[in-house]
Amino acid sequence: MARQKRSRGSAATGTPSTRPLRVGEEIRHALASILGRGELRDPVLAGQSITVSEVRVAPDLMRATVFVTPLGGGDIAGVVAALNRAAPFLRAQVVKAVQLRRAPELGFVPDTSFDYAHRIEEALRDPAVRRDVETDRDDPEA
Repeated sequence: MARQKRSRGSAATGTPSTRPLRVGEEIRHALASILGRGELRDPVLAGQSITVSEVRVAPDLMRATVFVTPLGGGDIAGVVAALNRAAPFLRAQVVKAVQLRRAPELGFVPDTSFDYAHRIEEALRDPAVRRDVETDRDDPEA
């Protein structure tokens, strides 16, 4: 009888591994702590509060995409560019905070989910959309 190889999640099984999710969450906490301490010397980031909303880590744990937004708005493009310039320093700090053999390369991108949620909320407040939604609820056939 052949031994079955234990699956760690793959495209073949259709189930993703939870390891990238756990690593991403640990990196998110570490980055939030580092950014909260204000250790970066970049003038664009000085005094800037930055929210790290999500970190998506590649299945091979070699790359991480960090979704950020400046708290209270601001120049998101400038903040993202400054964070990408500081990525090597931040990666070294993440290595110290998170127990990994090798820290993933960090890439910072703007988090647009808040804007998207705001647009949906505005659309739902539109009287025409509200009327359609209420009509669909009242119709038992729908």
